[in-house]
Amino acid sequence: MNPLTKNGATADPPRDSASAQVSSPAMAPASGAGPGERLPPGGILGRAAGPTLMIVSKYGTLIAMALMIVIFSVSVPNGAFLSGGNLLSIVNQSSLTAIIACGLTMVLVVGEFDLSVGYAASLAGVLVTGLIANQGLPIALAVLVTLVAGGGIGTVNGLLVTKARVNAVVATLGIGTVLTGLAFGYTAGSPIVQVPKEFTYLALAKFLGIANPIWFMLLVVAVLWVILNRTASGQRIQAVGANRSAARLAGIRTDRSKITAFVIAGVCAAFTGILLASLLGSGTVSAADSYLMDSFAAVFLGSATLRDGEFHILGTLIGVLVVNVGFNGLALLGTPTFWQYIFKGGILVIAVALSTISRRYAHHW
Repeated sequence: MNPLTKNGATADPPRDSASAQVSSPAMAPASGAGPGERLPPGGILGRAAGPTLMIVSKYGTLIAMALMIVIFSVSVPNGAFLSGGNLLSIVNQSSLTAIIACGLTMVLVVGEFDLSVGYAASLAGVLVTGLIANQGLPIALAVLVTLVAGGGIGTVNGLLVTKARVNAVVATLGIGTVLTGLAFGYTAGSPIVQVPKEFTYLALAKFLGIANPIWFMLLVVAVLWVILNRTASGQRIQAVGANRSAARLAGIRTDRSKITAFVIAGVCAAFTGILLASLLGSGTVSAADSYLMDSFAAVFLGSATLRDGEFHILGTLIGVLVVNVGFNGLALLGTPTFWQYIFKGGILVIAVALSTISRRYAHHW
């Protein structure tokens, strides 16, 4: 049960409240809305286009992925795109982005932003390799320390946003810059390459013929889905994101929920950085910075998938796959690198637009 309705407060009005005010379609004037009825965005044109836009905003991501698969299947020579090895490669390439993006999803669900996740992942990569190569820590202990450090970064972000009342964009961007400085200071600007071969097995080894990062991705997605949809903590996070004031009146500790979301994002970012360092066999400053843009594109694409502009874990996973299907197809076609950047920026803009349209029309149809 939603914690808000349980205590008598409702975060949002029923979505069909506007249409309920019209007793009969025949009674509504032909030129517009009936008494007490608000026209959807765009007036009469919006009324006509609304259902179509709702379908596009809710299923457009899946439609786009299907179209890309068809186009690349026909365009790429020798059926290389649809080969089993290439499809598995797409999922493997999606795994690290999915882990960091699912953590970011928790922050967006609670109604905040985290622009430090890419920088936190980069710092985690140099930290775990440094602890192993320079400090001589066992691999398991180095990984654990790095995950705790990621949680600490999330805690700092959460405290700045909730207690110091710093805008989330400003706070996390500032922390991200600090993390970059710490990474440069820790490595003196040089990659850490003297890592044992056993560390690379973390990302390069396979289990049942499937690369380890895919298993890690599935584990993270499953755990975060359960937390967000099947636990009291997850319900509180959703309630705070839906209506913070109503959540507070319902007795929810809103600051704690926000800090929890930031901590989860920090841990996921650190885990991504660890796996990336294992994959590269070294710790490199700024190695994971690009994951920031990729994760935001995936999360916003996911919010326009299957739901009315709501951030959710399954949608984020689909968004990641859409982005990587595009990257993979462009690479197989041999397109110049600059097209990949154009695709990445364009897909983010389209994702935000679809999410906005979905939210707008969800309250009118």
